[in-house]
Amino acid sequence: MASSSPTQLAHVPFPPEPGGRSLTQEANEPQVPIHIVTDPLQLPADFLNPSPEKKLVIGFDCEGVDLCRHGKLCIMQIAFSNAIYLVDVIEGGEVLMTACKPALESNYITKVIHDCKRDSEALYFQFGIRLHNVVDTQIAYSLIEEQEGRRRPLDDYISFVSLLADPRYCGISYEEKEEVRVLMRQDPKFWTYRPMTELMIRAAADDVRFLLYLYHKMMGKLNQRSLWHLAVRGALYCRCLCCMNDADFADWPTVPPIPDNLKSEDQCLEEEILSVLDVPPGKMGRVIGRKGASILAIKEACNAEILIGGAKGPPDKIFVIGPVKEVRKAEAILRGRMIDY
Repeated sequence: MASSSPTQLAHVPFPPEPGGRSLTQEANEPQVPIHIVTDPLQLPADFLNPSPEKKLVIGFDCEGVDLCRHGKLCIMQIAFSNAIYLVDVIEGGEVLMTACKPALESNYITKVIHDCKRDSEALYFQFGIRLHNVVDTQIAYSLIEEQEGRRRPLDDYISFVSLLADPRYCGISYEEKEEVRVLMRQDPKFWTYRPMTELMIRAAADDVRFLLYLYHKMMGKLNQRSLWHLAVRGALYCRCLCCMNDADFADWPTVPPIPDNLKSEDQCLEEEILSVLDVPPGKMGRVIGRKGASILAIKEACNAEILIGGAKGPPDKIFVIGPVKEVRKAEAILRGRMIDY
């Protein structure tokens, strides 16, 4: 029978003020314990039982083999300000994930994550969990850039390593991430081995231990309009790879509406939606174009995000996210490219 107390494996630094440092530098920094969790009782009660009286903000990430609907979720990382929990999905299995489901779906627990799409897809298809109430730092970064008058290239999404390295946020070098990526390419089952190695524990913890710092840094930069966009796009990105048609959206929580204070300011805001398009066999190449040129051209013409399942799938779907009018415009262009001529 599993112990009801967390297994404390190691400590990692949780710096109050990162900047110009290596991620592995630990001198003179307060220590945060890492706990490996195989039983629900090893997790904080406030996490397992979400409530409006005890709202939480946590750092969140997932590791696995080919993480998507068809892959294998192996570890789920949860960062609090005073501890990091590595939820061992392989050892804890369905019982552990069922216990975590209320928290991951709760509106009272904010999950701070970098690029939520594939993590959400894996949680949904492997455990029936609808990840909800996320703050996606990849989306937040783009909104801050846009808010400050800088427009990113249409095909450029900041990586977590680059975000950590940005001196405006952390200014931290995360070189070990590439080491882990090399190991994963050499052995795709890297995250499945038990007991976890020190490298596995450290790498998994490093992926979440600065997320709360980034959250507070970014929240201080975002205006009210951007905060609404962040909430809406986080909700839509969580479900985009999980919904195979528009009817599936009814099973997910409601997307945040435009706040009354923004409506009253007449800022010309428009509701944002997610649309799923089926691509007939053999037509995806026509939609994407050489080196993605067609997709980039459509993005240029429409203020909408266009996502494709790619090698991980789904192979025959296109997901369009953005303001209603821009999504409808993108749909029309995409359907035109699927027509034989």
